[in-house]
Amino acid sequence: MSEGVAERVSQIAARVAGEKGVEFVNTEIAGTKRNMVVRVFVDKPDGVTIDDLTAVSRAMESILDEEDFIPTAYLLEVSSPGLERGLFSLDDFRKFTGKKAKVKTNTEIDGQANFNGRIAGVDGDVVEFDDKTTGRIRLPFADISKANLRVDLSEEFKRR
Repeated sequence: MSEGVAERVSQIAARVAGEKGVEFVNTEIAGTKRNMVVRVFVDKPDGVTIDDLTAVSRAMESILDEEDFIPTAYLLEVSSPGLERGLFSLDDFRKFTGKKAKVKTNTEIDGQANFNGRIAGVDGDVVEFDDKTTGRIRLPFADISKANLRVDLSEEFKRR
């Protein structure tokens, strides 16, 4: 599927999410041409509810049906990004400064391409990261291929 379709779905999802009072996180296109799945991830500070997901899903279905730009049959899924949500932008890294994360880079930095630790902050277009193995490192955002929060069970149990 073309980048244009994914980008258009993301634009619609971001607009609908804003209208429904939730944050648009990401769009993912998966499956095959015959069995395409369009996944939209939304969130809010205290977590999304089934009602939030239903409202976003219904609004998106209506717009996608009306505009009819996806060239094949598809299944629309709207869900929470989960506890180990992906980090897709510098704003995500800023928002989750201090949280545990796993980051993978396109190229090795001092012989390492996978990093586990805590997000220390963002400086311009560089993510500062406290890696468990190598200590504080600077990761150019453009070089990050994948990043996810990691569940910190001790923090989760403190909240309860």
